[in-house]
Amino acid sequence: MGDRESDRRLVASVRAGDHESVRAALDEGADPDVPDPGTGLPVLCTAVAAFDAQVAEALMDGGADPDRGLPDGSTPLLRALDGGSPAVFQSVLGNDPRLRLPERERARLLARARNRYETGAVEELRRRTGARGPVVAERVTDEGHDWVDQYTLGGRVVRAGHGAVLTWLESRLRVLPSVDELIDRAVAVADEDHVDWWGACYALLERHRREAWPDAPAHSDHPDPVHRRFVADYLRTRGITACDSPFAERESELLTAWAARETDGAVLAKVLEALAEYEHPRMEATGLRHAAHPDPRVRLRAATVLDASEQARSPGARAALLALLGDPDARVRLEACRAGSRDDTLLAPAAEELVRLAEGPYEDLRGGVAETLASSRDRTPAVADALAALLADGDQLVRLEAAYGLALRDDPRTGDAIGQVGPLYGDGFEHDHRVNALWDWTRRENRPWPLAPGAETA
Repeated sequence: MGDRESDRRLVASVRAGDHESVRAALDEGADPDVPDPGTGLPVLCTAVAAFDAQVAEALMDGGADPDRGLPDGSTPLLRALDGGSPAVFQSVLGNDPRLRLPERERARLLARARNRYETGAVEELRRRTGARGPVVAERVTDEGHDWVDQYTLGGRVVRAGHGAVLTWLESRLRVLPSVDELIDRAVAVADEDHVDWWGACYALLERHRREAWPDAPAHSDHPDPVHRRFVADYLRTRGITACDSPFAERESELLTAWAARETDGAVLAKVLEALAEYEHPRMEATGLRHAAHPDPRVRLRAATVLDASEQARSPGARAALLALLGDPDARVRLEACRAGSRDDTLLAPAAEELVRLAEGPYEDLRGGVAETLASSRDRTPAVADALAALLADGDQLVRLEAAYGLALRDDPRTGDAIGQVGPLYGDGFEHDHRVNALWDWTRRENRPWPLAPGAETA
């Protein structure tokens, strides 16, 4: 295939958002900086304008130049910065920009990122377009993860993720703002699923790998509950990613003491959720203290802490979990079921409650119910029947969990159950333990594999 043909394929693949075909065209010799005939700009700019981080990353891996000067004086990297998508900006920034970019350009990028953040996406959009009309706003996910507001005006589109863009750039250039500034940036939008929240959390995780965070106790007493919730969420993430760090004992002690004095329900729930990622000798006592809290969010996380305790479960803890199996809140009951499913004494009542949850009007909990039912050590017909009933659910992941649970039980309905899952499209299933178990079952039974895209379903 000639270079021009591979270039045409690359342009078409970039426009289609097909990152795998982009990589294939680059492997065949396509020019990673080939211009898009529609704009005259390098195809990296096409990916940036489409907020397509995967395609941008593929082009960067193939040698695209993010610093190439464009007719308007910008570069693909500056366009990614202005666009306000942290995912796209991360892809286009490239590996170790400290080595690639001269000091003057690094300072220019930092100043521009800070300006865009402080100005705000809407005001910057009005400045760039000169338009005064209404801005069209919508909430979008940034590369399938956290959310960000997206604004459209005068034919231009921008995302309001410049806080995370600035934070990411500072982290990659080893510019260290104060912890206070990072947290203020995170909580400006008081939602842990917002890109700025996660950006600040990631930056603190990176910093914690290199230095201690001596201010943590002071931050846990901040007067703003959203501020405290961020700190608890950060420590939860620390517990997941670095539970064996030299600071883990100190952090678990902080969380245990914090749980004893926290008065805000949302914050206390997050503190308990964080504590469950650590080990501490007072874990069970902490869970018991809050098992009857008036806030269901706290009771849910009390169950999580009781489940996470490394100590032998006491009669008091079993009694608390048994009470939570009858909690008025369905989410609390499900969490208690998860804990009870790992306890011989509570296994049967937990399974009975799971069956009731599966039959109840709790669509938003159906995935967790199916997962807990599938992994339960209870092998009674009632649990198997509940799993079989979940095969009629409209969510494919629920059906996958149900079929997996039947396969674990070698239930005679397993073959039909696998067919009811439906073909599996998209990435992420190639290493899925549930899919692997169903594949093993079909091979053992010498049956065709019905879950490949295009396969006939039962």
